[in-house]
Amino acid sequence: MKAIIEHTGLPVILDRANIDTDQIIPKEHLKSIKRTGFGEGLFSEWRYLPDGSDNPNFPLNHYDAQGASVLIVGNNFGCGSSREHAVWALVQYGIDVVIAPKIVKNGAEIPGFADIFRNNSSKNGLLLIELDEATWTELKEAIDATSKQLIEIDLQSQRIDFPGFTCNFEISPSVKNRLMKGLDDIGMTLEHDDAISKYENTHKKVSLY
Repeated sequence: MKAIIEHTGLPVILDRANIDTDQIIPKEHLKSIKRTGFGEGLFSEWRYLPDGSDNPNFPLNHYDAQGASVLIVGNNFGCGSSREHAVWALVQYGIDVVIAPKIVKNGAEIPGFADIFRNNSSKNGLLLIELDEATWTELKEAIDATSKQLIEIDLQSQRIDFPGFTCNFEISPSVKNRLMKGLDDIGMTLEHDDAISKYENTHKKVSLY
């Protein structure tokens, strides 16, 4: 999995809340036993018309969004089933960063991302950034007012820069470390290889037979 330290890319806005994993990668694309080839199915029910052609009204199909790698979405993104394929589809399409708002409604806090989706993302090199609603709205409006402008994201300093907009963001130190080093679960385990070897060498193997 590739490391993310700094990212500069084209943003695209998909201003919908509660986008679930079945909308991110519909179930008909889950037949493969491989972990590749899911980018084509990303948002397929929205991206394509019934005849298979591109839906010109879908944001990712707009001319100005070609090559986009930063997705701006509504809150509670990635809710629904636990399918890891949703993250694979985003990454394989070319999305490296997703930015969503955390909102407060009727006294209840609604997160930017569903918990299982958040965990799957950190294991697959997808950077999730959660902003408060006012800051997210300010960023969205800045992007709406421009065309083909790049957004800069510095994970080390936890900073977002876009023409006319700058902010800092919070992220779990453990997730930040994992993403900056490009470590999947196996990589995280191998960071403790010396300790594992020491343990194995100093403990007798016990036979069960």
